[in-house]
Amino acid sequence: MKIEALRIRNFKAFQNVEMQDIPAFCVVVGANGTGKSTLFNVFGFLKDALTTNVNTALLKQGGSRGYQEVKSRNSEGPIEFEIKFRDNPASPLVTYLLKINERNGKAYVEREILKYRRGSGGQPWHFLDFGEGKGVAVTNELDSIRDVTELKREEQSLKSPDILAVKGLAQFERFPAVVALGNLIENWHVSDFHISKARPEQEASYAEHLSREGENLSLVIQYLYQFHRKVFDEIVNKIKHRVPGISKVEAKTTEEGRVLLKFQDGAFEDPFLARYVSDGTIKMLAYLTLLYDPQPHPLLCVEEPENQLYPRLLTELAEEFRAYSRRGGQVFVSTHSPDFLNATELDEVFWLVKNNGYTEIKRAALDEQIAAYMADGDQMGYLWKQGFFDGVDPE
Repeated sequence: MKIEALRIRNFKAFQNVEMQDIPAFCVVVGANGTGKSTLFNVFGFLKDALTTNVNTALLKQGGSRGYQEVKSRNSEGPIEFEIKFRDNPASPLVTYLLKINERNGKAYVEREILKYRRGSGGQPWHFLDFGEGKGVAVTNELDSIRDVTELKREEQSLKSPDILAVKGLAQFERFPAVVALGNLIENWHVSDFHISKARPEQEASYAEHLSREGENLSLVIQYLYQFHRKVFDEIVNKIKHRVPGISKVEAKTTEEGRVLLKFQDGAFEDPFLARYVSDGTIKMLAYLTLLYDPQPHPLLCVEEPENQLYPRLLTELAEEFRAYSRRGGQVFVSTHSPDFLNATELDEVFWLVKNNGYTEIKRAALDEQIAAYMADGDQMGYLWKQGFFDGVDPE
């Protein structure tokens, strides 16, 4: 499943921006404060809105002021998101539009639309159309429909106008188009990994996927060892080649019911606990655990993966992200590192600039000078460092 286009209006620094023809591996650069984190917050916000409701998601993003803090300053109209995606390259283009407004101090869903475009011409078919808690949804299986007159629509009401229709209807198999979108949003992952969270011992439990902040790393390593040994062995093998001295990694459960993450250095008899190994070792293990998940996320967002990693490792890490995207999981990465950027291709890079208080998104492939230098064999990181990205200060 791949997002092809994204439009954002009135969300924090993004008053009105679009990204078109988004690649499977998408790298975003920009000075501090231009909105790299905000771009990823769009995905986090939509996931929170799906799992809870719009008001709760807004409070998480904007604190006690909620909608007023999240909405772009001095802007008119509702907060809007429009996502265009395909389930696979042969699938029809799907558009999801969400408009959020406020009335009497409380946010509500002003409009929510899910539509498909069959082929290159004609009007798109609306499979979901809701506003303020009421609307209609199509119950047919998409593959069985050949004409718009065959669509079977059913009126539905939600218990509150701040609930996404996708959330409620995605629970029912008779709304297959909605289920597909719900699965996409529910399963995408925004990584905000904190090394300090991954080091401590964990209460014995069960975890299949690395959490947002990575505090369950030892539990996921234990799960992979027990149920996906080939994946575990591949992760350990890559760690051994990238971190000098590491010969073994294991998650050990103590008698007290806590799970310890241990690293064996070939030069020493006793293993080291996670609290004593380098930040870079912990972070590389976490990223490999994320990237070799047996059930990969359809969308993976990672902020500044270069932190605590040796520069030489960044080219290999970039290729790991690209390989993940080629296996079917789309990847968004933000970075400040010229070394990481040097491993990217022309079509993969976007950059953010501030203009009159709001953020604009530019694409490297559309800049004639950057494209010409890349065609002559230059590398993206060097061009960024030398100031060829208009409006971006690399310092």
